[in-house]
Amino acid sequence: MQPRVAAFTDTYLPTVNGATYTIEAWRERWRARGGRMPVVYPKAADYDPESGEYPVRSLPFPFYEGFRVATPQIPQAVQDADIVHAHTPFSLGVAGYRLARREDLPFVAHYHTPTSEYAEYLVPDVAAGLTERACERWERLFLDRADVVLTPSEETKRHVSDTIGVTTPVKTLPNGIELDRFSYTNPEPFRERYDLPTDRPVVGYTGRHGYEKRLRDLVDAAAELDVTVVFGGDGPARNDLEARARERDVDAHFLGFLDRDELPEFYSLLDVFCFPSPVETQGLVALEANACGTPVVGANAGALAETVVDGETGYHYPPGDVTELREAVGRALADRESLSETCLARRDQWSVEKAVDSLESVYADVL
Repeated sequence: MQPRVAAFTDTYLPTVNGATYTIEAWRERWRARGGRMPVVYPKAADYDPESGEYPVRSLPFPFYEGFRVATPQIPQAVQDADIVHAHTPFSLGVAGYRLARREDLPFVAHYHTPTSEYAEYLVPDVAAGLTERACERWERLFLDRADVVLTPSEETKRHVSDTIGVTTPVKTLPNGIELDRFSYTNPEPFRERYDLPTDRPVVGYTGRHGYEKRLRDLVDAAAELDVTVVFGGDGPARNDLEARARERDVDAHFLGFLDRDELPEFYSLLDVFCFPSPVETQGLVALEANACGTPVVGANAGALAETVVDGETGYHYPPGDVTELREAVGRALADRESLSETCLARRDQWSVEKAVDSLESVYADVL
């Protein structure tokens, strides 16, 4: 019988990001293997919990739209756990640690988000450095209390071990993607549904429109390319992006939140997926795009430095360099056919089933 795993996270549905989808996918597959993985998360008014999901009281996070701060509660339904798995070092991660310590349970910590690198977007410049150092100190303090720390990429593992200075064992465990969902799909119904043009290449992005994602760089690069730009998703930077696209006379289409079932069509529509963010710990949307045969142009920073393979699944460029971004998109468009073939040939290595196999081994080790 599989161990009962209590998962604690500060971000979950309806918030859309890689951590949310990973936790949801792992929970479903863990349950399919005969286990239980109840999830404790901040309550949101526009999401009705399913069986095994336990919302706790929360308030909007004042510095970043779309995130919520939960009270560090431990629902009664998760107190029979065999393992505690915290997907955050903050509010609900602290609740998970309290449960593990109180019941003498193995404690697994997962590092999804480089919190310190978001500091400049959350506080005034004068306080950004202080906030970054405080975040790293807290992350080190929290992660060193775990039996094992999991990171989704080798680059993130180096950040946790070398930059933050965590001494607890750190293991790389890629999040994995749902290959049964993400494969090439006829994009024409999607194009017609959103009335998208057919007369030029399409470059796009989907995910959170956060300032830390540097999506403005994509708009500026597209201003000197003969392309259509398509944005899926939403977030605090959207209004500024729309204004910038009008200012630069870019043919940009903002589709808003896309249902997860639409994403294979979206990725398949794109000639190039563009990912300017320098702060990713894996960048699941890049792998989802690759699994649909779409090459990725990504910033050569964070986990994207290894997620994107130059000349094989896409191209890198120096983060923040709009000229190099524009040139990388041009190369990817020119090499689109060969890059697509390589992406499709490598699909199997990214499966979520392999990720959960590895997760099962981690749980067995800590038990």
